Amino acid sequence: MFYQLTGTLVHTDINTAVLDCGGVGYQLTVSGNTLGKISAHKEERLRLFTHLTVREDAIELFGFYEQDELAAFRMLISVSGVGPKSAMSILTLLSPTKFALAVTTEDAKLLAKAQGVGAKTAARIILDLKDKISKKITVESSDGYNINANKADNKLSDAQNTLMVLGYSRSEAAAALRDIDTSSIDLEEIIRLALKKMLKN
Repeated sequence: MFYQLTGTLVHTDINTAVLDCGGVGYQLTVSGNTLGKISAHKEERLRLFTHLTVREDAIELFGFYEQDELAAFRMLISVSGVGPKSAMSILTLLSPTKFALAVTTEDAKLLAKAQGVGAKTAARIILDLKDKISKKITVESSDGYNINANKADNKLSDAQNTLMVLGYSRSEAAAALRDIDTSSIDLEEIIRLALKKMLKN
């Protein structure tokens, strides 16, 4: 229903931000990462991407400073047993890129460090999200990449998988990675450069 809100930041608290949009104050639940980026901008106009959840006992609006964080949140709540609270806990602990890296490298211990997320839930997140990604990957992509999704040490494959966790299509990820020299930089830097290219387009 709501994709984004643009207004004046009038209040922040733990996990909370209030945007004044045309005289209406919208209370949004935010992650620690988003709160850290917006807390210094009180009384300034800014935009937050949003996700609305409706339950029998509550309606809650979630806010995200970046589209990547919104995409990661939606991926997380698609996993059985992972609710909005657990998803926000993970995104408070990890940036969207680090969350995606944890999934693609199967780092369950890192995910389990988030408050309210145990070892079983972390394992389920990895299992569900890696399965969804693997169905979209072929050994020979239509964009001219030879991608072997079974090799954990293949940085190009891991980078493409990570971008797909963040909600980009296989072709979008491949195009963003096309001119990046993946042999000379680490995986996190590859993903950062690819995201920078896509945000410019």
